[in-house]
Amino acid sequence: MNWLTKQARKKGKQRFLNHLSFAEVENLVQERAGRLYPYVKDETRVALYARNSVETVLFFLALQGLQKEVFMINIRLTEDEIRRKLTNLKIGVVFSEDQTFISFQDVLNQPLERQDEGRGGYAPEQIAVIMDTSATHGVAKSVPLRWRNLEAHVRASQQVLGVREEDNWLLVLPLYHIGGLAIVLRSLYNGTAVTLTAGFDEEETLKLIEEEKVNLLSLVPTMLHRILDRIRGHSLRAVLVSGEFIPEALVAASLRKGIPIYKSYGMTETASQATTFCVSEHPMKLKSVGYPLPGIKVHIHNPDREEVGEIILRGPMVMDGYLSEEPIQEFLHTQDIGYLDEDGYLFILDRRDNIIISGGENIYPQEIENILYAHPAVSECAIVAMKDKKWGQVPALFIVSALEDEEIRNYLSARIARYKHPKKILHLRELPKNSTGKLLKKALGEMVNED
Repeated sequence: MNWLTKQARKKGKQRFLNHLSFAEVENLVQERAGRLYPYVKDETRVALYARNSVETVLFFLALQGLQKEVFMINIRLTEDEIRRKLTNLKIGVVFSEDQTFISFQDVLNQPLERQDEGRGGYAPEQIAVIMDTSATHGVAKSVPLRWRNLEAHVRASQQVLGVREEDNWLLVLPLYHIGGLAIVLRSLYNGTAVTLTAGFDEEETLKLIEEEKVNLLSLVPTMLHRILDRIRGHSLRAVLVSGEFIPEALVAASLRKGIPIYKSYGMTETASQATTFCVSEHPMKLKSVGYPLPGIKVHIHNPDREEVGEIILRGPMVMDGYLSEEPIQEFLHTQDIGYLDEDGYLFILDRRDNIIISGGENIYPQEIENILYAHPAVSECAIVAMKDKKWGQVPALFIVSALEDEEIRNYLSARIARYKHPKKILHLRELPKNSTGKLLKKALGEMVNED
């Protein structure tokens, strides 16, 4: 029996997806599966042009009932990028809400067709979904997640975050990103509601929070930064914040406002969270990204004398390997650099790609960025490596702020060693980000190192 059938029998008329109940969603999904069957009966792998909508979720669940591998297409990709992806993944059947591919409406106009007996279950080894990594540091890779990976994640998340009958998770992240899809799967598994929006709209998000219509929320730091000062009242019990870098100043400001921040660390390869914790319950661990979820093992690979090294992960929610690449060997190598404290909490110093080696000294950009974010006049900032003939690399600062360069240098001079100071400061109106709000440091590095 799949999760939807189970919840439809158990919860019935209880609300699940926006205005739809569990029973209504199951009926609509079964109907769509019947109409989809003629299109996909000879296909192992298909794709969804994954715009945030109720219909996209219904089609995703229907395709899962038909036991198809579903590639979730990033709607911000160009036509050429999508074409290359579909060719590489050998996908010939694609569905979309509009007329970009086979439209949902065209499918709904088809007659119902009887499906093969025995379909509808979620087989543990079945690849459920294929998603691209965030590609903040290079070319995106395709991650296949099996139902056993997804079930391990939702079980572990349930143990850490708990479940309440009134839970209603606001979904503003993209469905083609694991952070967005995981909200649907957690809510389905837990038998609770999810409020899906077309994307992150500040006014809509604030209205839903302040009218106490939602009590769970997942955001990347840039999204939280944009609304935090404007939140007046709420009934939030957990705000899951994850992303490339979570400024300490943002977390501290959230705690002062009584926002129940859960810092989290994870990736597509781990089916979302790998570590998390409620910061208000463990304020002394504010700089940490959390404690491993049940089932996750975190090790530090090749640690130095200070026990700092590459973070590697193992657990039932971790993928087997990227498509068209060799399976991972025991542990997933994250390319992130950090350490574990005596209580097992994980601390991240930076991405290996981001570390600046200047005259033999390691400079961790996140350390400098955290200091800058503590200044009230700094909206956004990023430190990247800039080539230097004498030192090999030196820090360069991209910043969104009205501060003058001299003010920035004076502020840093009392707080960090001289060799960590940025040798170049560039002011921008906004830092470049991907569709989920993660900073594109690769683009900044290319900008500052142009010949």
